[in-house]
Amino acid sequence: MTETSTKPGSGQPAAAISDFGIDTTSRSTREAIGDYFGRLRGGELGALPALLGLLVLGVVFAGLSDSFFTLNNIANLFSQGAGQTIIAMGIVPVLLLGEIDLSAGTASGVAASVMALHFTQNGNLLGNFGSTVFYGFIAASIVAVALAVWMRVWIAAVLSLVVPVIMLAGFTANPWVEIVLAVCAGTVIGSLTGTIVAKVGIPSFVVTLALFIGWYGLVLQLVGEGGTISIRQSNVLYQVANGNLSVLAGWLLFVLAAGGYAVVVLSRHFGRLRRGLVAQPTAIVLAKAAAVLVLGAVATHLFNVNRSPNPDLTTITGVPYVVPIVLALLVAGTFVLDRTRYGRHVYAVGGNKEAARRAGVKVDKIRMSVFVICSSVAAIGAIVYSSKVGAVDGNSGGGNTLLFAVGAAVIGGTSLFGGRGRLRDAVIGGLVLATVQNGLGLLGFQAATVNIVTCLVLLVAAAVDALSRRRAAVAR
Repeated sequence: MTETSTKPGSGQPAAAISDFGIDTTSRSTREAIGDYFGRLRGGELGALPALLGLLVLGVVFAGLSDSFFTLNNIANLFSQGAGQTIIAMGIVPVLLLGEIDLSAGTASGVAASVMALHFTQNGNLLGNFGSTVFYGFIAASIVAVALAVWMRVWIAAVLSLVVPVIMLAGFTANPWVEIVLAVCAGTVIGSLTGTIVAKVGIPSFVVTLALFIGWYGLVLQLVGEGGTISIRQSNVLYQVANGNLSVLAGWLLFVLAAGGYAVVVLSRHFGRLRRGLVAQPTAIVLAKAAAVLVLGAVATHLFNVNRSPNPDLTTITGVPYVVPIVLALLVAGTFVLDRTRYGRHVYAVGGNKEAARRAGVKVDKIRMSVFVICSSVAAIGAIVYSSKVGAVDGNSGGGNTLLFAVGAAVIGGTSLFGGRGRLRDAVIGGLVLATVQNGLGLLGFQAATVNIVTCLVLLVAAAVDALSRRRAAVAR
């Protein structure tokens, strides 16, 4: 569980303070910054190495390629990396428990295949699946509902029930129905995986490795070896990763996201000051809010500039749709992990499972639920990456999809040992990997070089994690 040590002479719980917040209401900004650098020296690095790495990569690629920092390429970079970043966001809660889900990639492939087939077959999944696979899928969904009810993960039970309802009701092709079906198919997979890990007691590495192979086989069964199912005919499905908000909608997003962040942070800060609680220095809170507002405004303005390579022939403006999708998942997930009892229980189980059990935390329920989150969010990632290429094929979710997603979470600062990490780590790590792939692609390097460089980046991130943990243990 999270330590609740007390700062000497302050009487304040150290675990209640984060970022630059190791201070009391009377402490100066300089002292707070000094405490922050003290934590860095103690091994609490967080996402700082990934941010510095992202800065270095940006400088290197900008120096080697004139195309890297063009508006069109930056927008493409966000869209290209969004799918694996979203899958990485789902993997973070699993890693927080010290578990692993190797099947998240192929599970997303199953969700993508079901979505694409429902669209192209006008809802007639029985005719395409065949009776054995069709009724097997329904049976698995009903079992998932029963398991979720047994484990009292009610949202998983409700979402899993949606799958047989849609499949048996024979809804005709509708992109929104397909999106819901894909996410709920991910929930079914997560319910099955989580129950096996939590209740049967098989290590998650073994379970998810087996399911990785099994789900890959199911994708091949649904799509066919060498087969491809196009979803370009659906404007909604294709525009998820290829479309952009209008200029007005982009600025409304800025007001909602950046403005909302500033309002929440400032109101919470001044509320704590009024009640005499531990709070960050006001100057630092104002600086953080101002930084988000300025960066958000600059980014929105740049996205709203025509970035078409041929401006005389066509106009491309607006914030890519993937940006609000990732932001929505980031805000919702961060709130759940940081501000709810469920989130505190996740960190508690990841920090010390036995201590959490003795404190009354339902450990098995928590362990199952993180796999439900992982597979459901992976299905959203599947929708995004399938939209980007406009099709689903027999290799969807396979290959490097899972490896890059896990790598993104670890590179961003989430620990493989459990108990430490934030959802934002997946976003930062995803940007690092997307930058590596995009930059090397612009320089003409092939997949072999991209994989080798990604390997080195991941090894460095894992080494930083291990060394920082060792240093933090020595400091304590």
